[in-house]
Amino acid sequence: MRTLLKMLLATGLLGSAMLTTALAEGGWYPPVKDKVVKEECGACHMPFSPAFLPTRSWEKIMSTLPDHFGEDASLDADTARHIRDYLVQNAADTRRYNRMLRGVKKTDVPLRITELPRWKRAHAYEVSARAWKRAGSKANCQACHRGAEKGYYGDD
Repeated sequence: MRTLLKMLLATGLLGSAMLTTALAEGGWYPPVKDKVVKEECGACHMPFSPAFLPTRSWEKIMSTLPDHFGEDASLDADTARHIRDYLVQNAADTRRYNRMLRGVKKTDVPLRITELPRWKRAHAYEVSARAWKRAGSKANCQACHRGAEKGYYGDD
């Protein structure tokens, strides 16, 4: 990772201080690029990077849209299949290395990013009760991570 970071810096392909910090801390995850996923998922919440959860989690989430965390997020079959395919193709376990899956057993099917051991460790002592209240929800990544929609989750 450090070699890649140095190469990107040396070639000028990496100019953003935010990206430099995020990469160095392992805090960059590919943002959602698909227009349909952005539109449909983004209608209710920030479209989360598929790289946060393993394939089995995205499959479960997409198979239970009528009860999507207490809401009916049903979609027509073609749209649901399109979104599912995008999430599965870009899931955490399709990447060579993904820190978010540390501590997640192969049999676990986490349905919330906030259930992941790495997320819990990263937020347990760093976020005050006041900050949580201001954010309104643990799913409101942008409240603390200004670059979240672009994939930057390093400390801001």
